[in-house]
Amino acid sequence: MTKLPSIGKPISRLEGRLKVTGIAKYAGEYQAPGLLYGYVVNSTITKGTIKIIDTADAKALEGVIEIFTHENRPSTAWFDFQYADMDAPPGTVFKPLKDNEIKYNGQPIALVVADTFEMARYAATQIKLAYVEEKFETDLESNIDKARKPKKGMASMLKPPPPKPAGDFEKAYESSFVQSSGEFKHGTEHHNPMEMFATTVIYEGKNRLKIYDKTQGTVNSQMYVANVFGLKMKNVQVIAPFVGGAFGSGLRPQYQLFMAVMASLALKRNVRVTLDRAQMFTFGHRPTTLQYAKFGADEKGKLNAVYHKAIGETSQFEDYTEIVVNWAGMLYPAENTLLEHRLVPLDVYSPLDMRAPGGSTGMHAVEVTMDDLAYKLNIDPVEFRLINYAEKDKSSGKEYSSKELRKCYLQAAAKFGWEKRSPEPRSMKRGNKLVGYGMATGIWDANRILARAQAIMTSDGKVEIKSAVTDIGTGTITIMTQIASDELGLPLEDITFSFADSSMPFAPIQGGSFTTATVGSAVQVACRALNKELFKKAKRDKDSGLADAAFEDAVFSDGFIFLKNSAEVKYSVQEIFAANGGKEIKTTNSSMPNPLTYGKKIKLVHSAVFVEVEVDEELGIIEVTRAVTAVAAGKIINPKTAESQILGGMIWGISKALHEETILDNQFGKYMNTNLAEYHIPVHADIHDLDVVFVEEEDDFVNDLGVKGVGEIGVVGMPPAITNAIFHATGKRINNLPIHFDKLL
Repeated sequence: MTKLPSIGKPISRLEGRLKVTGIAKYAGEYQAPGLLYGYVVNSTITKGTIKIIDTADAKALEGVIEIFTHENRPSTAWFDFQYADMDAPPGTVFKPLKDNEIKYNGQPIALVVADTFEMARYAATQIKLAYVEEKFETDLESNIDKARKPKKGMASMLKPPPPKPAGDFEKAYESSFVQSSGEFKHGTEHHNPMEMFATTVIYEGKNRLKIYDKTQGTVNSQMYVANVFGLKMKNVQVIAPFVGGAFGSGLRPQYQLFMAVMASLALKRNVRVTLDRAQMFTFGHRPTTLQYAKFGADEKGKLNAVYHKAIGETSQFEDYTEIVVNWAGMLYPAENTLLEHRLVPLDVYSPLDMRAPGGSTGMHAVEVTMDDLAYKLNIDPVEFRLINYAEKDKSSGKEYSSKELRKCYLQAAAKFGWEKRSPEPRSMKRGNKLVGYGMATGIWDANRILARAQAIMTSDGKVEIKSAVTDIGTGTITIMTQIASDELGLPLEDITFSFADSSMPFAPIQGGSFTTATVGSAVQVACRALNKELFKKAKRDKDSGLADAAFEDAVFSDGFIFLKNSAEVKYSVQEIFAANGGKEIKTTNSSMPNPLTYGKKIKLVHSAVFVEVEVDEELGIIEVTRAVTAVAAGKIINPKTAESQILGGMIWGISKALHEETILDNQFGKYMNTNLAEYHIPVHADIHDLDVVFVEEEDDFVNDLGVKGVGEIGVVGMPPAITNAIFHATGKRINNLPIHFDKLL
């Protein structure tokens, strides 16, 4: 009767074999009879209008089926709201091929459709174009005078503006015993997942479409396609069983989806559109952001003044904003605070959520400023953070649902060997290398929203769980199966998790580190409802021994129903199906937080990051030789997949701190390094010893599972920890990311 739980076990990914053997199919790999291929033509100017777009020569090539431009684009929805999606910021959504106006460099302006990809790509080079160019602005720093408050919209609910000022910051700062101020900047970053964006549309007749899309939300893409092209939702099926990374780039429908659907409906043919690597730089990105921080503290090390201002870029047509400056108030209570966030509209495409948006930006400024204060006060950086430890969120006045950050500091410091640190900068060496120790705090939201799930049991006692949720490589398939296994009392091999199909029960976009809490809760509820249905049917059998029992007394294990306090009762699920005529039993249920109580507490995941760097004293070359991250994220469903997520975030933190940046030539308004040879990301030689510690944390408020997301917390604290370690090694404070060796020479 006793079944060992699945939750908490380091189970390997259930789909892992399919991926490593190449059996797993991605959006651009599905075949269909008579499949046509589309290739997108992109604007080479940044702002202006198309004067001439001559497609005659290209269209005359053998194998070219059609060329779509603004001059012959099929009719689509009129109203802006019909183009919106679950992650759309306030403003007007970009509409591909709407007219001859050019809004940004790389804008899609035509689609060539041919019977081979190679012919479509070649024909694209034969289109003759003439533009009327206009003056444009793409440089954030030279347009700061245009900075304004972000416009409000539906997205503002998930990305609230900064809290109102408290106290008198200027007066408190001026009278502080010690002060720290700095300017910070990171450049543009692009997501660059391994799998490029592709959409394969299967035309099934009568305006019915089956779409294989690279997306983080099948329902989101379904809704977008149905609204834009005037189709019934039930006639649009979006499938995305395998996603080769996305990191936020798949939260919104990208333009290859529009192009492929447009061509398929117009031609009544199966069509695939795939973007190449350079085209992956022609939509959303992490925005260039400038930050200004000024913190003051008293002689005991207590913060008394906090100022944090961020200025980010957005497009001319949408107001993309991030939570950049809110974090300091959540972590470190100060009586006098002034937090500001501004946007500068530029002639670029709208930025887009990129792993830990705003958090990985804002916490760099916060944690470097905290480190600087600790040095000026001659207080250990860990001790300084403990002096300013918040027992509740002062910015909102609310309690935390749980917070074990203190344990994160202590356990990570012990694992790292922080006590061996010599506090003086430039005081630690290893051969000709300067050695630096640095640490920082990480913080991220632990939210949950609405989702639905279905549980179906068949007469053989096996169960299928259905949800439209995707798995973007985080291990969703595995942990949902584990949740179902524990709730149903069945072994993993008796459960199939079917997913990533918009025809299945609703799931939101997979982002924000809320998928396990959101969809996992729906799976839990659906499985519990299935057990209740089985129990109800079992009670009808007078010989079951369950007639007078309550559901709370039942134990479900290996296809039997037992009673907790009765060794005699053992009722087989097979008997239930026999009485039910062998018919499957299914339940579909919704799960969402209670809107009356859920906002009463602050729900966050925390981390402490400790980093060692070596800096070549003569060449300035920087290496992150080891790092430890301790995370408090409630119950960990699967330590193996969770650790993988943290490690991935830590590696991205190294990338953000030392490697990654898209270079914009403001003379042309064009990104210059649109390839993986010049857009630098870490390789194996850059990654050394990385350790993850999961701190025990119980949270019975955040959701019934007690889980918090771990997909983004791993990246948040790494860049400031690395920056602080470089200061300890070299004595130089470098606030602009990425940090290259030339800044140390």
